[in-house]
Amino acid sequence: MRTRTETRSHYEVQRDRRKAMADDWRSHRQTVIRSGDVEHRQAGPGVTAGHYIGAAAGRPTKLVDCTEYRLEPGAVSTARRESWDTVYLVVSGTGWTEIDGRRVSWRPWDAVHVPHWAAFRHGTGDPRGAVLLSCSSRPVFESLGAAWTLPADQPDPTEATGGRRGRLHTDYDEIELRPNPKGTRSKFLVDPSIGSRTSGLTMVMVQLGPGLFQAKHRHPGEALLYVVEGRGHSYFGERATGGREETWEAGDLLVVDHFLWHQHFNDDAERPARLVRMHLMETMLTTMQALLDPLVLLEEPPEELAKAPDATIPDWPEDRRPD
Repeated sequence: MRTRTETRSHYEVQRDRRKAMADDWRSHRQTVIRSGDVEHRQAGPGVTAGHYIGAAAGRPTKLVDCTEYRLEPGAVSTARRESWDTVYLVVSGTGWTEIDGRRVSWRPWDAVHVPHWAAFRHGTGDPRGAVLLSCSSRPVFESLGAAWTLPADQPDPTEATGGRRGRLHTDYDEIELRPNPKGTRSKFLVDPSIGSRTSGLTMVMVQLGPGLFQAKHRHPGEALLYVVEGRGHSYFGERATGGREETWEAGDLLVVDHFLWHQHFNDDAERPARLVRMHLMETMLTTMQALLDPLVLLEEPPEELAKAPDATIPDWPEDRRPD
């Protein structure tokens, strides 16, 4: 007599394993991470680190993480090499970053790209100190089991040079301010269009005009938006309507999860709001396009774009960064 086995099938094993991974990933989702909820810990002499998102923050992700570094006056960070790329936004203060012996000076709203395996360190002589916000591709390398850190005095194990031939520093004042059909103005800070050569990381400063908004859209991948200045609210939802709204202010981090409809509003009728958008779409999105073609991955509905304000018309205040 034939008996039925209770052994799970190959399909069931794979299905349950993948579902457990997705459920764990979703359990850590947080749409807005408040600046006041970020705990800073010592990361070196005169340097503290506050983790917004990533394994170190207790909110693991699959693509990008985000950390705020505070440097006391005269501080110099520990020199090291990392197997992943990192881009930095200068939030406040002045200082410098050395990348393989090349020193670049920076001030507020500048951007710095540290390529993978480059030896680097940061420093500031500013009596006010300095604050840097980082976004890295470390979560991808953690997934691959290839997230490694080495002391700077050890040689580059790959002798990689590609990213170091690209733009390593972006002076905010040197970049053109461009209108966007979604109703905003923006400046590329790290992007292939201005000569950056990263593993796919990009960074752009987005301006919402006084009392204005950005058109609703969605795309794959995790996008992070750091509120540089201003206050407002955002819509997030798996559907174009019926989602939830979250308020935000300077210092908060917005997390747009995979393929969520989202839209941002400036709640100040007199001053612009500025958000810095960071993600890893340049490599991930192009790969997914090749794998999933002809599925539509980036959706910007014409009816939503038609609602957007004309970014070339509003009486924008002067675009001045902090001293």
